[in-house]
Amino acid sequence: MSGNTNTDILLAGAFAAFTVDLLVYPLDTLKTRIQSPDYSRLYLNASKTAINKPALFRGLYQGVGSVIIATLPSSGAFFTTYEGVKAVLSFHNPAFSEGSRPLLPQPVIHSVASSIGELVSCAILTPAEVIKQNAQMVDASKKGGPNATIQTLRRFRSNPLALWRGYTALAGRNLPFTALQFPMFERLKEGLKNYRVRKGTRTGTLAESGLITAISAGTAGSIAAVVTTPIDVVKTRIMLAAGDGEPEKQGKSQRGSPQPLKAAGNGLVDAMGKATQSGKDSLSDAIKHPVRTMTKKKDPRKSGITIGREILRKEGVKGLWRGGALRAVWTMIGSGLYLGVYESGRIYLAKRRGEDVKEEDLF
Repeated sequence: MSGNTNTDILLAGAFAAFTVDLLVYPLDTLKTRIQSPDYSRLYLNASKTAINKPALFRGLYQGVGSVIIATLPSSGAFFTTYEGVKAVLSFHNPAFSEGSRPLLPQPVIHSVASSIGELVSCAILTPAEVIKQNAQMVDASKKGGPNATIQTLRRFRSNPLALWRGYTALAGRNLPFTALQFPMFERLKEGLKNYRVRKGTRTGTLAESGLITAISAGTAGSIAAVVTTPIDVVKTRIMLAAGDGEPEKQGKSQRGSPQPLKAAGNGLVDAMGKATQSGKDSLSDAIKHPVRTMTKKKDPRKSGITIGREILRKEGVKGLWRGGALRAVWTMIGSGLYLGVYESGRIYLAKRRGEDVKEEDLF
């Protein structure tokens, strides 16, 4: 887009992300809680027939601070990468003969550009997303304690790298989502522009540009959201599981120091009185069976495919689509505002500097 600098794109993307986060964050919290494996236990009544509304709707803005801090640079990185890759691919898109169609269709260029942008964005956003989703599940009914974000951060003190466990899951959801959304978004935007030209109602104003962008992005985003809901459910489970192991480890240390092993007639027993191997036997077993010993210490984290199969087995196909309707509504509002504010913002910034923004640049 002529008249725009990288600073314009960064500022417009950051402002759009900040606006959307504040407005639609409660819907995202509800989606996380509905997709949680603990949904029935935490948010349904004793008979599992009705929603425990006070618990479900309490603390809807828990974890929002971490997301706002990370979303600003991640969204700016996404749009900078997206616009840059799209410009490069469009410029170096050869045609076999003059007047013929270029080698790469525009939807392919938009898909590639948005996918590369997402890979960059997800690397910045993943820790905040893990913190956010775990904070959204903290019980907010307890008064006087630290807020949900602080409680969540304490879970990862012993292993900060666990905050990046959800990168693959986040990228696995966002890549197909953006690959679907942005080609549809660009096509719908072009179609609405041409429709208004044919009707003679096109004004070329900033307000019209923002409205057309918002409608196109919201429609495309809701469709992509519904299609990718199963991946989103798996992603939510993986990110919630990233913090599950940490409190258990810390809980043991907080309850007291580890209890020493006690001698027994035929070896050692632990604090609960259960027999355990002697140090000599353990060393001998490790020497004789090194592979088996290493396997016992292997990280038991589950893959996305394993989690998906568990959901199918326990909850059926319906479990993979849990929260899909809410996610479609949230994404329609969020995407419409996000790209609408972004498009309008970068045009406004270019005009404010006195740049000559052409009519076609409004779309």
